[in-house]
Amino acid sequence: MSSLSFDNTEIAFQHKTDRDLRKARWLFSMFNYKWMIKWGPSLSVLALKLRIPVKGLIRSTIFNQFCGGESIAECKETASNLYQSGVGAILDYSVEGADDEAGYDANYHELKRTIETAIGRDEFPFAVFKMTGIARFNLLEKVHRKDELTASEQSEWERVKNRFIGLCEHAATHGVRLFIDAEDSWIQDPIDLLAMEMMKKFNQKEVLIFNTLQMYRKDRLDFLKSNLEYAAEHQFKLGFKLVRGAYMEKERERAAEFNYPSPIQDTKEDTDRDYDAAVALCFEHRDRVAVCVGSHNEKSNRLLAELIGKSSEEAADERFWFAQLYGMSDNISFNLANAGYNVAKYLPYGPIKAVMPYLGRRAQENSSVSGQVGREMSLILKELNRRSSR
Repeated sequence: MSSLSFDNTEIAFQHKTDRDLRKARWLFSMFNYKWMIKWGPSLSVLALKLRIPVKGLIRSTIFNQFCGGESIAECKETASNLYQSGVGAILDYSVEGADDEAGYDANYHELKRTIETAIGRDEFPFAVFKMTGIARFNLLEKVHRKDELTASEQSEWERVKNRFIGLCEHAATHGVRLFIDAEDSWIQDPIDLLAMEMMKKFNQKEVLIFNTLQMYRKDRLDFLKSNLEYAAEHQFKLGFKLVRGAYMEKERERAAEFNYPSPIQDTKEDTDRDYDAAVALCFEHRDRVAVCVGSHNEKSNRLLAELIGKSSEEAADERFWFAQLYGMSDNISFNLANAGYNVAKYLPYGPIKAVMPYLGRRAQENSSVSGQVGREMSLILKELNRRSSR
C-alpha cells in the first residue's frame, strides 16, 4: 500500500489537464470577490430566465467544476473517469424548489433512478437523498415540534413517509448503500426517527442505510452514543456519515430570533473535538457500525486512516469510507484512493438553472471556510509548476 500524503499534487490532479487546472485556478480566484459570491448566483438565474446566453459560460466554469452533468447519463462519463483513479461517485440530485406533491413525486422517481444506476456498479458505491427533496419544509417543522396535524396534513405526512420508506426499501432490496442527508436542526428529529427505523429494519446483516450527523451541533456526540446503545439492545447495525455541518449561520440566526440557546458549537475547536471523537467512537464500535468521514478537513481524514492503519483492518474494508464534494479537496480524495482506502465524491447533477442554488452555496462555502480557497489555489499552482518544470 502506498504511503499517504495529502500534498502529492501529481496524484491529486492526475485526472486534470493543464487547461482544467488553469480554469480551476481562475474560478477559485473569483471566490475572493465577495460581491460576486453574494450576487453572482442570483444574477445568473435572472440571466437564464431572460434567456441571456450565459448558459455556456456557466457550464464551462462553475458548473463543470462542481457538477457531474445535467442528467444521470452525463454523470456516467464523469463517474467512469473518477473510477479510473479508484474514486467512486455518489449521484446527488441537486435540484431544489419543489413545493407541491407533483414536484415531490417527480423527485422521488428521479431518486429511485439514482439508486437503480448504482445497482451492481462499483463506481457508484452509494446513493443519497435529502428529506426536503420529498417533503414540504413547513410540514417537517410541524412534525418535529410534535404539533397536532390536520387531517390533510396527516395524509400528506403519510405520503412523505411512504416516499422515505420506499427509497430505503428500493436501495436495500438491491443491495445499494443509501445516505440520508442531514437538514436544519428544527426539522431533523422526524428524519432521525425514520432513519433509525430503516436501519433497524434493513441493517441486520450488513449496513445499507446511513444517517448523517452534523457534528457542529452540540448534541450530536451524545446522540451518537444513544444510537449505539439502542442498536446494541435491538441487535442491528448502524451507518453514519459524519459531517461538520452546512447551516451554521442560519442556525445561529434562528436561535437568536426565537430566543433559544444556539444548537451550534461555540467554537470551531469544539466542533473539531466532537467530530474526531465521533470518528474514534464509530471505529471503536466497528463490529456494529459503518462510518463515512464526509469531510474536507485533512486532520479528520487522516485520523480514520491512522485508526485503520494501527488496527488489523484492511484499508479497503467496506465499513470505512471517505467522501468529499466533487470539485473540491482532490488532494484528499485521490491520495486516499491511491493509498488503498475507500473514497467517493458527491457528484451533484441537474439542469443548470435548477442547480444554481447549490452552486451558490458551494461558492459561499469556499469563500467562507478559513483557508479553503487558499489551500485549493496553492495546490493547483504547485501542480502547474511541477508540470511546467518537467
